[in-house]
Amino acid sequence: MTRRKELPVVGWRELVHLPEIGLHAMPAKIDTGARTSSLHGTVLEEFERDGQRMVRFAVDFEQQHVRQVCEAVHVDVRGITSSNGGTQYRYVIKTPLRIGDTEFRAEISLADRSDMKFPMLIGRSSLRRRFVVDSGYSWLQTPEKKVQKGHKP
Repeated sequence: MTRRKELPVVGWRELVHLPEIGLHAMPAKIDTGARTSSLHGTVLEEFERDGQRMVRFAVDFEQQHVRQVCEAVHVDVRGITSSNGGTQYRYVIKTPLRIGDTEFRAEISLADRSDMKFPMLIGRSSLRRRFVVDSGYSWLQTPEKKVQKGHKP
């Protein structure tokens, strides 16, 4: 039998960080049913910097009445099938993502998640070979929060 590396365990929700674009302690739902990670963001403009395609977008934190403008490498515009089965064309960015002590570059689609409970969703492409999921717990990789058992939001 092959020995497998022990992977950190995430709960069904965690606080995550996107340090390169200045977003910290973002509540995120861990969703193995979604392929691509998604961030609530409104695209403001595309531009080029040092020969690299970039996108400027706004992340609205409505409860705090705050809008943060961010910039990231623009990778693609892709058709993403949402949970209701419809396909939306979304901007995809690539930026470092940190969950607990693990940091890696992730592809993240920008979508209107204003009607969702979490501004960010972490899909299985970001989880693969990095984490295992225990859906019975929350905040397993979030030391500033008390670990919670169960699924109550």
